[in-house]
Amino acid sequence: MKSLRMAPRDPPSESTERNAPSVEKAFQEAPSEMVAEILAGELHLSPRPARPHTRVASRLGILIGGPFWLGRGGPGGWVILYEPELHLGPRPDKLVPDLVGWRRERMPDALEGEETLAHYDLPPDWVCEVLSERTRRVDKGPKMRIYAREGVRHVWHVDPLARTLDIFRLEGSHWLLVDSFSQEARVRAEPFEAIELELSLLWAD
Repeated sequence: MKSLRMAPRDPPSESTERNAPSVEKAFQEAPSEMVAEILAGELHLSPRPARPHTRVASRLGILIGGPFWLGRGGPGGWVILYEPELHLGPRPDKLVPDLVGWRRERMPDALEGEETLAHYDLPPDWVCEVLSERTRRVDKGPKMRIYAREGVRHVWHVDPLARTLDIFRLEGSHWLLVDSFSQEARVRAEPFEAIELELSLLWAD
């Protein structure tokens, strides 16, 4: 087990600072072909993910969602979503992670407000970010600080080109790098240790 100290957390959620109206307006007017996020009051626009990114995220969602959301071949007990919009903190920060999961007891009414709401404001228990050259700095920097501030317990970073999986756990105010896996490994990675994950299935054509 390796320790990794990240940058200090953002100001606590009790802050009364809000996003500037111009930033909120730009967020609402972002082109549909871009992924828009507001992180610490700044607008970030990213192109839609490239094919390796999308393929890995989709396959991981299937491998995790089946046993942990649907209870097929696993214990169930989770809600797993692909690219939800999260509004976290009072500003709020607006993030679009690749995959997120909530323990079912924290989100018993997963579909409540489904017809009218476009975002979730309950911090997830698990987040997975698929890294690319265009998003790596944001995924490893401001997003990690926001997740720590909001008490997200587990973060995964998947790199589809390097074929690696890094597992982080929140310890106090810092991220602990629990383990790193690569290539064709078969792993039991927290918080989903109940199943063995075949990494080769993520990279396959």
